[in-house]
Amino acid sequence: MATVTNIVDGDTIDVNLDGQIVRVRYIGIDTPEYNEQCGSEATQANASLVAGRTVRMVKDVSETDRYGRLLRYVYVGNLFINAELVRQGLAIPVRYPPDTSQATYLESLTAASPVCQPIAPLPQPTPIPPTAVPAPLPTSIPPQQNCDPSYPTVCIPSPPPDLDCGDIPFRRFQVLQPDPHGFDRDKDGIGCESS
Repeated sequence: MATVTNIVDGDTIDVNLDGQIVRVRYIGIDTPEYNEQCGSEATQANASLVAGRTVRMVKDVSETDRYGRLLRYVYVGNLFINAELVRQGLAIPVRYPPDTSQATYLESLTAASPVCQPIAPLPQPTPIPPTAVPAPLPTSIPPQQNCDPSYPTVCIPSPPPDLDCGDIPFRRFQVLQPDPHGFDRDKDGIGCESS
């Protein structure tokens, strides 16, 4: 058990754990950054759920991420905070292997009436000059389209050619390794996070 001392953003908190302040990143979800659309709403929702409260934190496989943050599923009483943020439409479920014990459950949740649409499970296209983008992809991709399995929520062809974020209309989509195009520079499982 730990006490929440600070809300960093929609999916990160600071807690007092045995007399030490420790940063905790929620496993299995992603919320917008504070300066992105719906980022402040996600942060406020997180605060309303956990600020000043005693939380129970459950580890999956990994102890910490590469930034030294504890990776945990977080509960206030019986309320699963990671899931509640998805239910409210302020977070999307994202698999961060090897910490995936709750991934199927989180992916099964949908917001009954989302507070806003911060990031959609299916990426939103961004306007790009026509010379840099192939013809728009159909909503139902035929199997012969050569969709690379590293990008399961969008259809991006395998190299060659090597593509950059500016060459595709997708933003904030799920990336699995080996990520042949290098869309996930910070290796957090989300591709083309910057506009």
